[in-house]
Amino acid sequence: QITEALLKERDKQAKWNGIPLLLQKLYEHSHPNSDFSQCQSILKEISPLLSMEAMAFVTEDRKAAQESTFPNTYTFDLFGGVDLLVEILMRPTLITQKKKQKISDDLIKDCLSILYNTCICTEGVTRRLAERNDFVLFLFTLMTNKKTFLQTATLVEDILGVKKEMIQLDDIPNLESLVSSFDQQQLANFCRILAVTISELDTGSDDKHTLLAKNAQQKKNLGPSQAEINQATLLNIPGFIERLCKLATRKVSETTGTSSFLQELEEWYTWLDNALVLDALMRVANEEAEQSSTESSDESGLANTSTRTQLPQSMKIMHEIMYKLEVLYVLCVLLMGRQRNQVHKMIAEFKLIPGLNNLFDKLIWRKHSASALILHGHNQNCDCSPDITLKIQFLRLLQSFSDHHENKYLLLNSQELNELSAISHKANIPEVDAVVNTDRSLVCDGKRGLLTRLLQVMKKEPAESSFRFWQARAVESFLRGTTSYADQMFLLKRGLLEHILYCIVDSECKSRDVLQSYFDLLGELMKFNIDAFKRFNKYINTDEKFQIFLNQINSSLVDSNMLVRCITLSLDRFENQSDAKVAEVLSECRLLSYMSQMSMRMSFLFRLINIIHVQTLTQENVSCLNTSLVILMLARRKEKLPFYLRTLQQMEYTEKYPGFILNNFHSLLRFWQQHYLNKDKDSTCLENSSCISFTYWKETVSILLSPDRTSPCAIVSYIDEAYMDIDRDFSEE
Repeated sequence: QITEALLKERDKQAKWNGIPLLLQKLYEHSHPNSDFSQCQSILKEISPLLSMEAMAFVTEDRKAAQESTFPNTYTFDLFGGVDLLVEILMRPTLITQKKKQKISDDLIKDCLSILYNTCICTEGVTRRLAERNDFVLFLFTLMTNKKTFLQTATLVEDILGVKKEMIQLDDIPNLESLVSSFDQQQLANFCRILAVTISELDTGSDDKHTLLAKNAQQKKNLGPSQAEINQATLLNIPGFIERLCKLATRKVSETTGTSSFLQELEEWYTWLDNALVLDALMRVANEEAEQSSTESSDESGLANTSTRTQLPQSMKIMHEIMYKLEVLYVLCVLLMGRQRNQVHKMIAEFKLIPGLNNLFDKLIWRKHSASALILHGHNQNCDCSPDITLKIQFLRLLQSFSDHHENKYLLLNSQELNELSAISHKANIPEVDAVVNTDRSLVCDGKRGLLTRLLQVMKKEPAESSFRFWQARAVESFLRGTTSYADQMFLLKRGLLEHILYCIVDSECKSRDVLQSYFDLLGELMKFNIDAFKRFNKYINTDEKFQIFLNQINSSLVDSNMLVRCITLSLDRFENQSDAKVAEVLSECRLLSYMSQMSMRMSFLFRLINIIHVQTLTQENVSCLNTSLVILMLARRKEKLPFYLRTLQQMEYTEKYPGFILNNFHSLLRFWQQHYLNKDKDSTCLENSSCISFTYWKETVSILLSPDRTSPCAIVSYIDEAYMDIDRDFSEE
């Protein structure tokens, strides 16, 4: 509506670079009956003005970039450019079937490219597009076209990243045929988009949310969440999981030929800010070339051939790593979802685990030259390099794959499975059903299974490496569930116990996360296993070492309480056995002797109850409550419960603060009932990990909470009337 003369006059002063005039021309040439022929040339004029800014934004430091303004993209949006392009793109959907308009692929590409660049540089554009559901769903239909696929995918990924409510995959027109039309390369890129649609929005800080808040939330959400519905939609697409498994396990050599590969890289380069990875690769390839040239006599000739042959290979590897990352992420989320068992069955059938085992050395844990990892302004160990992210994603997949599931034995090869059987026979105990039932045609092949390979790299990991946490978690999840002597011995034989103790004691590990994962793993490895305690004593063979070990345990009971629980449970079992070997270890082992002192158990119990409160309970520290309960259940078995409660009362008096521990414990146990007696709550974990029936857990809690002040086992009997503070109800505040 503004006159051309006015626009021209203001243009120079306002530094608009002619954008408003070009938009006016575009508007005139894009009316409903136009053939769009002129539009292309107008867009060709606008495009470079915007892409320069976008490139500057991606390559500059992000912070600096946000402070500077991007006048061209801002002007383009200010004068309605964004809405106009959306209208041009969606025009064919508005016109009746008879005279379908065809927009050329190049025009679509240009529109998408300009929209993407504007989204990158101008605040709020992406959010505005995200609010237009019709446009978001329309973009998915553009993905059927190979020529515009990458541009569409990138824009969709950006839009879904800021969308407030999650998109419903069911709403995408012809989702099934869309997915089946993708080649493997496109499917991998599509996984980047899917990731946003199947992950719960706030799972990142799951451990940090208080259980009170989570329970309240669960009462509100009765049905499955949108993410869960989307997961189910994906699983119903025929062949989807099979294709993901193929993608995850294909070798680099099976990827497409170099020519189309380099051409796609070129598109990538202009598109994704992940293209920064390729800069790093260029450098690596050049360094490799220089190295080989200095080693040879005929320098110049060799350098050229070397760069030429190596560049695509190292780029191919990086490309493949970025694909696998996305695919493993999607598989991992599905493995943790509601349809877990169905996904497990498919993943086993399509041999994901043996396939990953074959890639382990060459791709997943390959030896890389230092600079391959370094991106712009990042250091080598920063978690955002693809190499590192792939390793973490891979470890997370192993963790969710083996956690409480009998398919975990697919992580071994046939010889290793035979070894498990042999351990059971030698110890004269029945074999675990899951080992007997494992389908040998689906297990790992080669010299070693995945679990053993993981142990190997774990031992070589540098002390301060961030992988240690994930490695320990993955191995621990293999041991979780009902304690298996054979599984423990399999790992003990491979020196795992000594390695963990070396990290905790000799290298005096400082990282809280790593320590916690090592304590948890140590607990699972030693629980009820007399040989493990014998090995422990052999390694921790001086008072000085034992003191360091205790200091590490005491430095944070939230991190070490699972180990304290394991020692308490094991001690109780050993004391009830009449075996000469057990008796010998009981008398010699520093750790068991320490825990058999009543004063030590009381000290742990006192501190465990003292560090948690109903208002601060989370998924991470609720284990302290369960560990304190284990100590009291074992006391109840020996009819010592009144003695323990009386001692707690005396300890309160010593601290000059009567009632503060027992009142708190009373509230915690009431919460425990609310939390664990909920019909959806899975109590088998508590049973499996402690070998104490859930009925006994429930009874013990009821007895402790009894209102009868004459009962010797009721907490209220040990709180003086004056200090009673147990009737308050807790809410989410």
